[in-house]
Amino acid sequence: MQKAKVGVLISGRGSNMAALLYAAKHPSCPYEIVLVAANDPDAAGLTLAQAEGIPTFAQSHKGMKRAEFDQIIDAQLRAAGVQYVALAGYMRLLSPEFVAGWENRMLNIHPSLLPKYKGLDTHQKALDAGDSHAGCSVHVVTSELDDGPVLAQTEVAILPGDTADSLAARILIAEHQLYSRTLADFVTRERQPEWLLAKVRERALALPQADEVTSHGMPCFGIEKGKKFAYFSHDHHSDNITALLVKTTAPEEQAMLIDSDPARYFRPAYFGDGWVGIRLDLGDTDWDHIDDRLAKSWRDIAPKKLLGLMDIADEF
Repeated sequence: MQKAKVGVLISGRGSNMAALLYAAKHPSCPYEIVLVAANDPDAAGLTLAQAEGIPTFAQSHKGMKRAEFDQIIDAQLRAAGVQYVALAGYMRLLSPEFVAGWENRMLNIHPSLLPKYKGLDTHQKALDAGDSHAGCSVHVVTSELDDGPVLAQTEVAILPGDTADSLAARILIAEHQLYSRTLADFVTRERQPEWLLAKVRERALALPQADEVTSHGMPCFGIEKGKKFAYFSHDHHSDNITALLVKTTAPEEQAMLIDSDPARYFRPAYFGDGWVGIRLDLGDTDWDHIDDRLAKSWRDIAPKKLLGLMDIADEF
């Protein structure tokens, strides 16, 4: 299995970075840390990363405009081949341009049960509110502070006599456990059947009068009360693959596609020469291509009346 390449941004001791780093040492971990970068050259976490053989980069942000500094960090991440970014105690607000460049590829861990207590002083806020539990959240980073979709949380009980410091220390243990597991799930989501089916479903059901039923033990998509134009296959007949099955215009097209990329395209069992399978579990699916194949397959079975509607929609 090819491991996802992760860059970690820190500002200080980097304890969450260390948790990610040591989790990555396990052979089954689906990611590896390829860069640790900091906005403070004296950040203690850099020393640990260097000792563990992880490339590092550090530059002070002082005296620089936010977007200008973020361009420097962005260039370092991309030069290291980073595919995902993990913020681990990175105490800088990010520019909209930087966030957009890593859209749906950047995570943060925050010491509260979001959406409660965004920003700083989260532990004291939980104590002042009289909450029975505090905790931590891993979320996707968006342009709004601590506002992206929450992927996972861990609750931590507030004990009698807790201070902000004692609560923070206990939540930090939970952070170290939660972040590595959530990051591992996140970088492998594009191979997970549930995620892939949701992506296919969104596209298939956007076509005119499309519906979804189950056929041959698989989710399939067709025109309402009509023929089917796509099937979602996961480990069907114990083939251990996840794929989209769509119609082709002729056996020659099926053969051409398979010859062009035999690792991706295949002849689906029991479907004949009129269909082709497209593997979705390789981790590099071109979803624009999937859109195109679904539309072509839909057109192959659509009645003339619907084809006319589709042609009108395409003009806009």
